[in-house]
Amino acid sequence: MAINVNEINAALEQIEINKGISRERVLESLKESMTKAFKKSVGGDDALVNVNIDLEKGVIEMYQIKNVVADVEDDLLEISAEDAHELDPSKKYKVGDEFRIYANIDELRKAIVLTVKNLMKQKFAEAEKEILHEQFKDKINTLITGRVEQYDDRGASINIGRTSVYLPRKEMIKDEKFAIGENIKLFVNDVATGTKGAHIVVSRASEGFLKALMTDEIHDIYDGTIIIKALAREAGERSKVAVYSNDVNVDPAGACIGPNGSRIQKVVSQLGNGSSKEKIDIISYKDNAGLYIMEALKPARVVGVKVDEENKSAVVVVKDDSLSLAIGRKGVNARLAVKLTGYNIDIKIESDALNEGLEFQTFEELSSLDMEERARRVMEAQREALVYQNKEETVLPGLPEGYVAPQERNYEDESNDFDTALEEVAESEEISKPVEEKKEEVSEEVKAEEPVKEEKAAPSTSVKTTTTLESLEKALEEDSSKKEKKSSYSKRKKKTEEKENDAPVITHADGPRMSIYTEEELKELEEEENEESVERDDEDIDYDEYDQYYDED
Repeated sequence: MAINVNEINAALEQIEINKGISRERVLESLKESMTKAFKKSVGGDDALVNVNIDLEKGVIEMYQIKNVVADVEDDLLEISAEDAHELDPSKKYKVGDEFRIYANIDELRKAIVLTVKNLMKQKFAEAEKEILHEQFKDKINTLITGRVEQYDDRGASINIGRTSVYLPRKEMIKDEKFAIGENIKLFVNDVATGTKGAHIVVSRASEGFLKALMTDEIHDIYDGTIIIKALAREAGERSKVAVYSNDVNVDPAGACIGPNGSRIQKVVSQLGNGSSKEKIDIISYKDNAGLYIMEALKPARVVGVKVDEENKSAVVVVKDDSLSLAIGRKGVNARLAVKLTGYNIDIKIESDALNEGLEFQTFEELSSLDMEERARRVMEAQREALVYQNKEETVLPGLPEGYVAPQERNYEDESNDFDTALEEVAESEEISKPVEEKKEEVSEEVKAEEPVKEEKAAPSTSVKTTTTLESLEKALEEDSSKKEKKSSYSKRKKKTEEKENDAPVITHADGPRMSIYTEEELKELEEEENEESVERDDEDIDYDEYDQYYDED
């Protein structure tokens, strides 16, 4: 059967926009629905049928398949060769062939069309359920914002985007009313499934709605500094919230109330628009059950309490003029205290408790125990902070955990490659011993010719080396690029040792030595030194003669 491809594509696009179901999912659902309806029309679910929707060619094919056999045992699945040839004379069939009986969509019965329609509705509902679940599964226990589409005494229909949710009257806050087009906040309790598909369960009267509002409006709760330990609520009347601080320096109740009640008033302003506003009691959560029960009964003035932790019950003694406050209007304060603490509470006035001889713990006694507990917490917090601080100080910023700094290197045991090179050059040179002996003889002759003086002349120090200058320069050029750092360290070390000893250190090699001066030069040096010594002894030194050197510079 030929179809209008443009109309089909337009319908698929409209479904995808309105319901968020992809065209592939719609075509798959249509094919499955037509297959089920066609099976019923030909006689049962066991029939072999095929539905082919080809949008490119613009055709839809529906046909039943039967196997050609010699003896027919099941009319729904089999056909004889004679009957097949009679129905389709254009082809000669034999046993084992496949015979197709095509159906014209225009000739389908009305019941089949209705079946396809109902099946498509079910498929759309299932697809919407999956889409809603995927979209809102991460928003359970959170707030969403919607626009009021319809409102009556039974409830309101709220549009939240691609779908609408229904807010029944029991999930509203007392006598609040909405206007069409008004934006309101809703709490997502769950995404439920039913016969009509998936639907989102929303509320404004649940305890979760109040908890989510406080989390959004009070920063200390949002960042985790303050934790809501327990919450009890009667929407439109009164709520009690027990809060606890992870920081011993933060007052949880005071932080939630804010300066002049500014923080809690932001929350109260969103709890309905009826004639009376819902009241919220913020109390500090206590580990001590007796003190916690006293806090839960505020604003009543509690004198003392007797707690039976095993049976989860307590007898509370209040001032004679605070009984009505402890019970509250229509008993709401007492009910919320029971719900908040989990204890069954029996309230007595102080005069009756004294007449009965009831023994109980006073508020002062319980408060002292709580102060001791808080002091212990403060000490533990300070100790943990000190341990953390010490740990931070031992690790430099930016270094990975467990990093160990390298230890100071000890160069004393390391060999100096510069000195080693000099030694190797010295060993490779062959220095004759007669040269050394001749030098010693010349030195003795010079000493013999020296005149005798009353004062001893300053000793002269001759510099000697173990090799020739050409060999030394060659060794320095080969090792300068590699051993520059170690050579510098060796020089600094040698200089330091000379300073410590307060005397010049002259090292001598074990091998033969050769002077860098000839015999004539040594003799001239000795004579010049002798003349200078005589002049220094005979007259004062004239320092003016040195000025010419400074003037030239």
